[in-house]
Amino acid sequence: MALRPWNGFVAVVDDEESVRRAFARLIRSRGLDAETYPSGEAFLSSLPTRRPGCVVLDLHMPSVGGLEVQARMADAGVRIPVIVVTGHDTPEAEARALRAGAVAYLRKPVDEGALMEAIRAAVEGGPGSHGTGSP
Repeated sequence: MALRPWNGFVAVVDDEESVRRAFARLIRSRGLDAETYPSGEAFLSSLPTRRPGCVVLDLHMPSVGGLEVQARMADAGVRIPVIVVTGHDTPEAEARALRAGAVAYLRKPVDEGALMEAIRAAVEGGPGSHGTGSP
């Protein structure tokens, strides 16, 4: 997958270390930078100083889950493309995530090609794409 030049990074937010590590390795293997966060709180607290171009966000995490992260970002006016991933899929969760502005909703185990295509679409979308902003 060829991406246009981009100097941002992809944030990977998941409470499972093995998932964070695997996603970051995949993203980096495609020439993008990735930073990982073990919780929604850790990611949200980083936003004042580090703004990713895209977020790969687990839906179900202890304390602050993906839907709450999306809501807090929206409340703060933070417009970053979000790709939701989940191992506990329900039609209601998918609808809520997409209504909240997710650019993609992927089920675990996540297909590498689908994840990288969603990231490509998010980082190349340009300002205002997908209704959630841009890198």
